[in-house]
Amino acid sequence: MDLMTILGLIMGCGAVYYVMARGQVTSLLFNFSAAILVFGGTFASTLITYPFRIIKLAPRALKLVIFPSKRYTASEAIETLVRLAEVGRRGGVGVLANEIHNLRDNFLIDGIQMIIDNLDPEMIRENLEKEIIFTRRRHQQVSGIFRTMGTYAPIFGLLGTLIGVVQVLRNLADPKTMGASMAIAVTTTFYGIFGTNFIFLPIAGKLNAYSEEELLLKEVMIEGILSIQKGEIPLIVERKLQAFLAYKFRRRA
Repeated sequence: MDLMTILGLIMGCGAVYYVMARGQVTSLLFNFSAAILVFGGTFASTLITYPFRIIKLAPRALKLVIFPSKRYTASEAIETLVRLAEVGRRGGVGVLANEIHNLRDNFLIDGIQMIIDNLDPEMIRENLEKEIIFTRRRHQQVSGIFRTMGTYAPIFGLLGTLIGVVQVLRNLADPKTMGASMAIAVTTTFYGIFGTNFIFLPIAGKLNAYSEEELLLKEVMIEGILSIQKGEIPLIVERKLQAFLAYKFRRRA
């Protein structure tokens, strides 16, 4: 579980609720009609924007924001690659086949398998870099869903405000209905701004952050895989891969 996401949700909801409670407008801002207009309209426009093959990825991406997938950290990947370099130096490329079942990253498994299959280094690099390119593209499509929703939500908030103003002007002679109309006008703007800046854009940002971490990890693995294929000594492999890390995270020999 991503504690930062949970902490952000608690702090954000708490801050908004505190201000609403202090101003005694809590009940006024919980308007079902306004929520239906803003969030229903936002979801509908998003369905129009994207094909189903992309939309169906959104629930899993939303789950990843709270429950991120377990993968190597950069430091763990470097340790694993150095160990594989030691195994390869001692027993040859064939011995690496016995290590594949101990790996938990499909990208790394594919790279080691290509070494075992004796593929050309340039072909290995090309195949793995293509996977990075298409992985980045898929990630951008999914995060783009939530970024698009963040674009649409304020517009539907503005639309609700316009509808509310029209209703107010229509019912100037009836003060009883003017209150409900003004409530829609104000609360739709609230839901639009809240949805954009507290839900949709933060989700897109978190997905982008996870994507950058994963892609950096894959770049580390590419360099390590090619170094293993060249038969470089483990110390050289380690020093080369540690260049991807900030100085404070590098292990000193």
